[in-house]
Amino acid sequence: PQGSEEAKAFVNAFLKRSMPKMKDEAIQDILTRKAVVLEHYSNKKTKQKRKKTKGFTAKQRREMRLFEIEPEQQRYTIFLPLHELWKQYIRDLCHGLKPDAQPHMIQGKLLKADLHGAIVTVTKSKCPSYVGITGIILQEFKHVFKIITKEDKLKVVPKLNNVFSLEIDGFISYIYGSKFQLRASERSAKKFKLKGTIDL
Repeated sequence: PQGSEEAKAFVNAFLKRSMPKMKDEAIQDILTRKAVVLEHYSNKKTKQKRKKTKGFTAKQRREMRLFEIEPEQQRYTIFLPLHELWKQYIRDLCHGLKPDAQPHMIQGKLLKADLHGAIVTVTKSKCPSYVGITGIILQEFKHVFKIITKEDKLKVVPKLNNVFSLEIDGFISYIYGSKFQLRASERSAKKFKLKGTIDL
């Protein structure tokens, strides 16, 4: 074991090596206070913030006309294959649409299903000019359906105050647009009530 003098000499030599910028008087002053703080700086790693990928705003999408269908593409026959795909999608979703299937089960699945490609008909409306419009749904928004008719006309039909009928494999379902004002993505997670007041 070292004696007190040897220990003191060791500490002085160690401090000179550790703090070469400090003078001997300053080191002795620190030792009289019985506290020594060695110069040490930890290298703090700066965390890089992840950049969020920003999509287009609604205004930018309108300016770029992303959701507009060109006039030369507005033909009923072009979208018939889409309707066939939709029918197969619904059959798979409802496990074949068998005759003994329970109507409320199929209705519940149709309410949450994607309707792009479905053929719908406006059966009731507060605006008589909408009644009888039949066509394939090309786009569904929160408040409107965009429908292409057999006459190759693109119709924008509001959901509010309209009742739509949808037929597949003999099963007819009615959609009350006033209760259906949701985006397709939001509708898949919504719980619809089986009973309720139904009006236009």
